[in-house]
Amino acid sequence: MVLASKSPRRAEILRAVGWEFEAVAANIDETRIESEDAVSYVKRLAQAKAETVARKTSAGLVLGADTVVVIDGEILGQPRDDDDARRMLKLLSGKWHEVLTGIALVRGGNAPRIVVNHQTTRVHFAELSSDEIDWYVTTGEPNGKAGAYAIQGRGALFIKEIQGDYFNVVGLPLRLVYELKSDTL
Repeated sequence: MVLASKSPRRAEILRAVGWEFEAVAANIDETRIESEDAVSYVKRLAQAKAETVARKTSAGLVLGADTVVVIDGEILGQPRDDDDARRMLKLLSGKWHEVLTGIALVRGGNAPRIVVNHQTTRVHFAELSSDEIDWYVTTGEPNGKAGAYAIQGRGALFIKEIQGDYFNVVGLPLRLVYELKSDTL
């Protein structure tokens, strides 16, 4: 299998269950299409990543994934800078939000097949003070993370509750990948 991502978190999840894989960055344009909803967006990007890497490799199965956070109808990707991370964390403070991950598996060869789906998990953040937000941003952990936090890191301090798949919040809903993988064999 080829993981169409250089995400260390996604790679760690795959290693944890003993799946052998090679990681290859897809390097696609991740610009959202105007009026595109979050589900369509993450599924489109996951599929584009998987298809882009599948064209570059002879591997049988390519896994693409993309994760966003949605709060009050706003789609939050990775913060542009520290000020954007602060803005995102203030939005999340004291509220429920959703984490969506699109998954695509592309099988090449004589019988090409593409399966695409998504997972949604609800996350409840604690009320955060300005000092907590400033401290967290200075750790650098929000960089490169959808919604500007990492549930598997220091960001765990801010999580009151989750409803759904923990691994989805990390960036790879493993059970969904397992089910889709079975569908492509």
